[in-house]
Amino acid sequence: MSQIKEFNDYREKMNKVILEEENKVLKRFFSLDNQTYTDGALDVKTKELLGLVASMVLRCDDCIKYHLGTAHKLGTSKKEVYEVFSIANIVGGSICIPHTRRAAEYWEELEQEDAI
Repeated sequence: MSQIKEFNDYREKMNKVILEEENKVLKRFFSLDNQTYTDGALDVKTKELLGLVASMVLRCDDCIKYHLGTAHKLGTSKKEVYEVFSIANIVGGSICIPHTRRAAEYWEELEQEDAI
């Protein structure tokens, strides 16, 4: 199973589990997160790339995968993604390098899926 499918399946399954608990705070947080990434003064793609930088600096591999997948669906180029990687590494420092490696691997898998 590809890491993309594995990540998306797990994310979908566990989000369902969490939201089925009907916890008002968690439901509102998920909703706020969703609303944050809609068009506004900044377009959706820009917001996703900002989310990717923040996720890399905060070293959240799940968040990195999510933002990479969404950015890919929005037509982000490899050059754009690597510029995001460079910003994240400048802001976050060398601790971001392992996350950049995994992000680069995930991006390559996203591109390979396109070729299929």
